Amino acid sequence: MRPEAQADASLEITVLVSVGRHPVTGRARRADQDARAVELARGVADASVQLLHAGGKEADSEPALRGYLGMGFDALTLVEQPEGTDVLPALAEALDAAPPQLVITGERAEQGEGSGLLPYLLAERLGWPVVSGLAAVESVENGVATLLQALPRGQRRRLKVRLPAIVTVDGAAPAPRQSAYGPARRGHLAAVPGSVTVDEAWASWETQPARKRPKRLKIVKAASARDRFKAAAAKAEGGGGQVLTDVTAEEGAEAILKLLKEEGVLR
Repeated sequence: MRPEAQADASLEITVLVSVGRHPVTGRARRADQDARAVELARGVADASVQLLHAGGKEADSEPALRGYLGMGFDALTLVEQPEGTDVLPALAEALDAAPPQLVITGERAEQGEGSGLLPYLLAERLGWPVVSGLAAVESVENGVATLLQALPRGQRRRLKVRLPAIVTVDGAAPAPRQSAYGPARRGHLAAVPGSVTVDEAWASWETQPARKRPKRLKIVKAASARDRFKAAAAKAEGGGGQVLTDVTAEEGAEAILKLLKEEGVLR
């Protein structure tokens, strides 16, 4: 945020946080995008920032939620929700009961469905505008926020949006500060009841760990499918870029299979 940017003294910000999942170990942690949302909210001058989470208070999720408290907060509001529920109605009710002027959250969760639709569905239910890819909140004056939106290739776009509004952040937002152990342990998880809506669609789905995508082959694009077939066969036979000709279907298939194994696509 620029030094000259100013915010309304009464600006109230709610940051929606979730329990993340470490991509390597699989352990519960504070979600990276949500932690960036917290960091961005803390950078808005003269703003009152509240943390809100809808979910359970399981043993593995509590340390992750306390990771947000360690960023300098005394309390986090926990809307209790059992596993397998749709948190959208509970979040909408909580925000509607005490509406903030600005809601900030990550673009998608690190576990569960992770579709990235929650901010948009929440904005639709509340009747608020939504802005994605936020990089900074430059100023808030007379109920209008000036936002800096991140675009591809490092570009930025300045937008004005009337509050209340929901904004999402991604990797372009400021990196989150390290969570301090003492404040994280002393902080309070204020559990409040919320309406429970069973997610029937999610209950019928079958999930499995995602598999690593296969490597892309570094083969020069050919003009036709026949040329690509010959080029792959040539590389598999060590042709040094020369195209094999007059090969049978079996010979070509064997050459391509050999190439895929060499490139690590097949084991």
